Amino acid sequence: MNVRVRGIYSTALTALFEGHDDLRVVQASDAIAERFEADLPLRPAEAGIETTPDRQGVGVVGDAEAVTTVAEVLGDVGLDALVWADPAPRDAVFDGRVTDTLGSGAVVDLGDAEGWLPFGNSDDRIEEGDRLRVQVREPAAPWEFDRPLLDTTLELPGSLARLVRGGSTGRGTGAADVVDLIPADPRDGWAVRWGWLADDAEFDALDAALAARNERAADLDAALADAPDPAEGAPRQVWAGSATRWCWFGRESRFELDDVRGDVVATMPGHHRIKAGAEAASAAVDFVEAICGTEATVEDGDMPFEVVTRQFGPQAGDSLAIDHGKPDGRLVELGEGEVAEWDSSGTVTVRREMSPGGTYDALGTDREAGDVAVTKFKEGRWWYATVYRDADGERKGTYVNVCTPVEIFPDAVRYVDLHVDVVKHGDGSVERVDDDELDQAEAAGNVPADLAEKARSVASAVENAL
Repeated sequence: MNVRVRGIYSTALTALFEGHDDLRVVQASDAIAERFEADLPLRPAEAGIETTPDRQGVGVVGDAEAVTTVAEVLGDVGLDALVWADPAPRDAVFDGRVTDTLGSGAVVDLGDAEGWLPFGNSDDRIEEGDRLRVQVREPAAPWEFDRPLLDTTLELPGSLARLVRGGSTGRGTGAADVVDLIPADPRDGWAVRWGWLADDAEFDALDAALAARNERAADLDAALADAPDPAEGAPRQVWAGSATRWCWFGRESRFELDDVRGDVVATMPGHHRIKAGAEAASAAVDFVEAICGTEATVEDGDMPFEVVTRQFGPQAGDSLAIDHGKPDGRLVELGEGEVAEWDSSGTVTVRREMSPGGTYDALGTDREAGDVAVTKFKEGRWWYATVYRDADGERKGTYVNVCTPVEIFPDAVRYVDLHVDVVKHGDGSVERVDDDELDQAEAAGNVPADLAEKARSVASAVENAL
């Protein structure tokens, strides 16, 4: 099965796939082709992999069998690599219901997800309560706050060829005017558009790409023919589209990918961890490796935390968000605080002033005016502790969160919560909580068994220490 790879994880993932019996990398960038000194042809891809905009992980889109195979490889990268299926996959067609209109577009209920339809992506005026047929143009990772992008025009994308439904049924338009030289015709009722890669592809590759799009167009046409009017029963899925999965790489997984990449090309310690933090940091890594060459690769070297944070942050006085990932892929922001302390060993202390109202989870004490939360994060640790104090400085309790290894990025601390936690009450008593939630997440497949066992082990160690 052919796979197309793009983004900051490309070299490491290409190396992984090259060692897999059922996967072959195609449509490689010039840099990848040069590094592997291999024939990586311009053939149609059964699955495409793109790094997410925040560089935290990758999205995998394509044929169901290929996507499943790729997802299995990604999930095995490291203990904290987590994979989720998307309820609103790319190309999927839904009959949706407009639940709200906001400025430049509409929120559309798709059933198990919500989508965003810009007004410019519809020829009709859109109002709350409308029911309409839409297609997912760009899916969104579950940890991102963006909704999947929708369109009312139906098309089947591809890096070599794409089809647009209802367009001109002529032979074709686009970057490569070669359609008269290949056997396949675009399916009736669809127009073909050639991608920029088509200029360099062989005729048989273009023919295969168009034939593959035609097959999918036939499937979509059949689904539309059997579907009732959008006004009848929306929201519902009309056509499944392309299989779509998301993989989030935790800190341990990024370092595993460093090791794989290091077997191919010069790779500094913390390569993927630093690149994931900020675009400027990513460029700096490329610069260091280009200048230092093989000297950038240090056996058993540690990520230069002090250098990275001095250059890109955070430092004392900076504002730092707490990005609390959930095992089902969602992201919850626990607010922002000020970095009260920083040290070169990889520890930052964040101070937050708490708003009154309600109680603190598991501690059971009231949130009152003047309360302060002081949280100490250490890069790479499987837990972090928050101490709550009242306006007089008296300790109200300590909450220890068990999570995937903490990553301290310039603007946010990032991890995935593993449910089970340990609390120390104001009276000194210690309690372990939420084991049942971890059990449920493991049973649901959101937390792999080995990761769940690691979380329980960490919780036991923290409980004993307290």
